[in-house]
Formats: sequence, structure tokens, C-alpha cells
Amino acid sequence: MIRGLDTVQRNIDIIQKKQENLSTDAANIQTPGYKFQQLIQSTLEEKDLVNHIGGPKLNQKNQIGPFTFGNQIDEVYRDFTPGVIETTHSETDLAITGDAFFTVRTPTGETLYTRNGHFTVNQQHQLVTQEGYPVLAVNGDPIQVYADHFSINNDGTVSGTGQRLRLTSFAEPANLTSVGDTSFTGTGGFEANNSTITQYTLEQSNVEMADVMVDMIQIAREFESNQKVLHTIDETLQKATNEIGKT
Repeated sequence: MIRGLDTVQRNIDIIQKKQENLSTDAANIQTPGYKFQQLIQSTLEEKDLVNHIGGPKLNQKNQIGPFTFGNQIDEVYRDFTPGVIETTHSETDLAITGDAFFTVRTPTGETLYTRNGHFTVNQQHQLVTQEGYPVLAVNGDPIQVYADHFSINNDGTVSGTGQRLRLTSFAEPANLTSVGDTSFTGTGGFEANNSTITQYTLEQSNVEMADVMVDMIQIAREFESNQKVLHTIDETLQKATNEIGKT
């Protein structure tokens, strides 16, 4: 019976993690460049159950059969499928066509990669993220924007400066580590050669709200099923306790 409680508790913990993950995806449906993530789970290995209530003295080993003690989360998978590119009215909005990432630098010197091209210009005339992180050029310097109006070519070259955006690709983007909602860290990046930049556009989140709603319904059903199992175990334990008390 205790095993059953452990199994139900494990399942409920997984359901809660799924719920939290879906809530994060739903909250970022309007976040440019956001990539939804999935929890990959597997079934635990079967175990052979036995008791010792066989024989005339109820002390012989008795094979009950195999039993699976629930599921487990194996990994969190980030889906880098491109989002829809929409036109905006801001010259600091940029979108990437291809698998590359913008390259930015934090105040601590850490290099981050993002598909969120919703940039702005700071007081130092640098192109920066909404967090204020400078967007890097190929040579590693911050992109400088001096004119009131500027243009960026498809290859990422900023007009009048000679600077070109550093676009970084990865052989296995799924191996990147999330830092916040739209930024990532990782190693093995190389200069992108199959991506282009479009100005006055933004890549939208790749979250499909219809899929989120379907998953929410499925999670609600899983939770309801586990609640019923938990209720049954509770009733069984109460009955056993009452009967033991009468003997």
C-alpha cells in the first residue's frame, strides 16, 4: 500500500511539473523569439513483487507479478522550430531567417544567444536587448548606431559603420542551456552562413495556444485519475485500520 502511495505521489509530482511548464509557455505566447519546451518522460522499469503469505503458516514467498512504479522525467527538450515573422514599425526590431542566434554580452562578460530581436538603442548608441545587454558584432564589439535612422542589410551589416552582426549557429541547439525566457548559453557555436536578417520585423513565439489548451485538458484528466487512485488507497487504509482495531 505504501508503494502505491509512492507511485501516486510520483505521478502527481510529474503532473505538477507539466503544469508549471505549460504555464510558462502560455505566459510567453507574446514574447518574441520564445521557444516552447517539452518534458520528456519515461516509464520506470518493472519490478517483481512478492509477499510472504504463502503456505500453511503464511510465511512462504509468493510471487505476485511485475509492477511499474509510475513514470519519471528524463529531460526538458526545447523546441527551436522558427516562429512566425511579423512586420513591425521599429527599426531596432530584427528577425533571423535560418537557424542562427543573435550574440549578446552580459555585464559580467558572459556570452548569451537569443532569437529575440526586439532591441533598442542605449545612451552609448549601442544596439542592446531589452535587458540592456549589448548586441555583438563579428569582431566582438558592441554594435554602434550613431545616426537617427539606420538600416541593416540582409547579411547583418549596419549602414555607415561597417560593422556586421555576429550570428551564431549550433550543430545541436537542443543542447543549449536556458537563461531566462529567450536567452541561452552553450559551447560549440560557429559563425552562421545560412541565415539572413530582416529589419522592421520580429520572430514571434512558436507556442501554439491550441496545443497548450489540449495539453492542459490532458493534465487535468491525469490529475483527476490520480486523485481517484489516492482516494481508493485512503479508503483501503482506513478500512484496514478499523478492522485491525477490532481484532
